[in-house]
Amino acid sequence: MISNRPVNNPEFRLGDKVVLAEGTYQGTPGVFLRLREDVNWADIQELNGRIRAHPMRWLQRSLVLPRLKEDTRGHKMISARILSIQWAALAAPLLCAGDLSSYREFQFGMDLPAVVKLVGMNSSEAKVIHQRPELIQELDWRPSRIPGSSPDTDSVKSIVFSFCNGALFRMVVNYDRYKTEGLTVEDMIEAISANYGTATRPPAEIMFPSIYNESVKVMARWEDSQYSFNLVRSSYQLSFGMVVYSKQLDALAQAAITEARRLDQQEAPQKELELRQKQQADSRVLLEKARLANKPSFRP
Repeated sequence: MISNRPVNNPEFRLGDKVVLAEGTYQGTPGVFLRLREDVNWADIQELNGRIRAHPMRWLQRSLVLPRLKEDTRGHKMISARILSIQWAALAAPLLCAGDLSSYREFQFGMDLPAVVKLVGMNSSEAKVIHQRPELIQELDWRPSRIPGSSPDTDSVKSIVFSFCNGALFRMVVNYDRYKTEGLTVEDMIEAISANYGTATRPPAEIMFPSIYNESVKVMARWEDSQYSFNLVRSSYQLSFGMVVYSKQLDALAQAAITEARRLDQQEAPQKELELRQKQQADSRVLLEKARLANKPSFRP
């Protein structure tokens, strides 16, 4: 029988980093996706991209060790030690590669209100791209909007922030062509590598969302198991850009976007019919108003 009553656990949100404190996969880190129909179970995306269901009672927030209980003190101490060692092993190569969990002051997974507070905008300025099956929003920001900032000192021309159910999963950075004029690809890689470690040069392309929405070559990439930073250059604007995203959250968002487009296409004929019917009804109302206004005063 399916339970609709959640176990006594802290409330998890989309994108929260978690670790399995019990069970066969004890110590496995991942990202919380969603509750199942039986709310005592949840879908967790592991670092290898695999999605698995686990009991909610096994979940702990990452880097927070379980509390020790007197009756099972020894067992809990062992569990805590195992978790800390595994996280240290996972973190070691990431620290060498640089911290890719954020771009400037913007942290992946942070919510929309936190971002708009940093950039001096309002949540109402975020554009709704899709409303179902997940809420997808975009916020287009230019650094010159920060009170007291000088647009002449920042190399960033704009950043488009993308949110899935309010959680930041992707940023598309456009650098000012005049602030990067004369800089070579090597110059850009050297500057970015100072923050994010050694770059790779994969033979890959990536979508660079803009008014052209083009597929561009990845000139350099900085990545780990969770995040990806991609240096690109627009063939139309001759300017550099960066496409940076959380792999786990982006995968969830892209799946939702694909489903939203499928639903839009499926519902398009019915929506078009309803729009025509509304237009016809509105037209009849206007004609009736005109009739009532003109009939008493009409003189043949």
